[in-house]
Amino acid sequence: MRWIPSRQRIQRAPQLSSGTMPRWIGLLMLTLLIGSTGIARAESPPTSAIAASKPHVTLRFVSWKPDHARVWDEVLADFTHAHPDISVVRELAPHSSTAYHDLLTQKLKNRDTTVDVFFIDVIWVPEFAEAGWARPLDDKFSPSMRQDFLPAAVDVGRYEASVYGVPSRIDAGLLYYRQDLLAKYGFSAPKTWPELVHQAETITAGERRTDPLLQGYSAQFKQYEGLVCNMLEFIEGHGGSLLRPDGTGSTLSSPDALAAVQFVRDEVIGRLTSRAALTYQEPEALSLFLQGHAIFHRNWPYAWELANNRTRSTIAGQVGVAPLPGFSPGHTAATLGGWLYGISAYSQHPDEAWTLIEFLSSHAMQKKFSREAGIAPSREALFSDPEVLARAPQIRNQRTVLHAATPRPRSPVYPAISHLLQRYFSRALAVRDIDLEQEAAVTDAHIDRLLALTKAAP
Repeated sequence: MRWIPSRQRIQRAPQLSSGTMPRWIGLLMLTLLIGSTGIARAESPPTSAIAASKPHVTLRFVSWKPDHARVWDEVLADFTHAHPDISVVRELAPHSSTAYHDLLTQKLKNRDTTVDVFFIDVIWVPEFAEAGWARPLDDKFSPSMRQDFLPAAVDVGRYEASVYGVPSRIDAGLLYYRQDLLAKYGFSAPKTWPELVHQAETITAGERRTDPLLQGYSAQFKQYEGLVCNMLEFIEGHGGSLLRPDGTGSTLSSPDALAAVQFVRDEVIGRLTSRAALTYQEPEALSLFLQGHAIFHRNWPYAWELANNRTRSTIAGQVGVAPLPGFSPGHTAATLGGWLYGISAYSQHPDEAWTLIEFLSSHAMQKKFSREAGIAPSREALFSDPEVLARAPQIRNQRTVLHAATPRPRSPVYPAISHLLQRYFSRALAVRDIDLEQEAAVTDAHIDRLLALTKAAP
């Protein structure tokens, strides 16, 4: 109700009292008008009062230690500004997918109602769905919404007939390299692993006097999930695989898989890298590269921004990125990775949790992450967005790699399969005189039994 006419009558009231009616009548009318205005205000509280009456909700968001803390702080501040009735508290896990998985699953096994939203690795979706830990999102993440995302990013969030995760970022293994050193020796980015070995040995020999700490290659070879990602790329690049095409059995003892593992053991560990690489996860391997002590480096798309950040990298402006090599020209392989937003099945605020996920996965927020943090988006349109490409030009060339990347085995028992793979790869690389064929055959048998149990389960 608008009360502008009332205010106009209040202004005219003195004129009436001085002429045609007694003063007390004018005063009476003035009182009544003021009173009616007050009543109208009581019946229509201001917008702020309405907003204040809405109950405030605090969401707990469980994630790993962020790669780009400033960007995350800004994004969550934007969310709070847009939704003042919702607060977000982050619980940060260690920057290790294995440690984060252990922390998160322990909470979910205990039906912890304080967990609302979490990051879920693409390899965990079958496990979380089968265990009943993640809330199906079919009623919220509609088919029309899914069309805006890369098909591979949506597919990894599915298990059987339902969707359990909304794409946050999509990843694939990439090769980073020192452009300045390759140019100095007349090299371009290597297309095959033998070519990379040749380039690395040539450059390290030439630079030994000025940089005795320089290594040919840095990657993730510690016994954890990152080791599986790295070794999958070598095996696929050699024409092998981890499982049969139908997913019914392990193929580590195939000739191609054995040859790839032997190559890494004999040609990479202790030759292109120090033996210390067997203890490297992402932070250690990346730090070596950022300090200028590695010619080549394997990592995910996020590493581009860090490598070219002049406050954190000694080689900023001298970094190139390319697809990982294969073992023959034109044959390459990259592990598909990425993270999804999921809602705990035990959350007491699923609607507010969805509000947060919808905001974080929006076009605007993914654009911010891509532009300012160099993270590969999961929304298709952002790979050709002029503003994104102006700040992160490397994303344009990552699109092909992301579309062709190889997923790891999708199974509810993948954590157990991964444990067996990690153990095998770690022993194969660390123990020089190990019988690779025998070790691979034993691991194949263990994985086959796991797969058979899964198939037989109701």
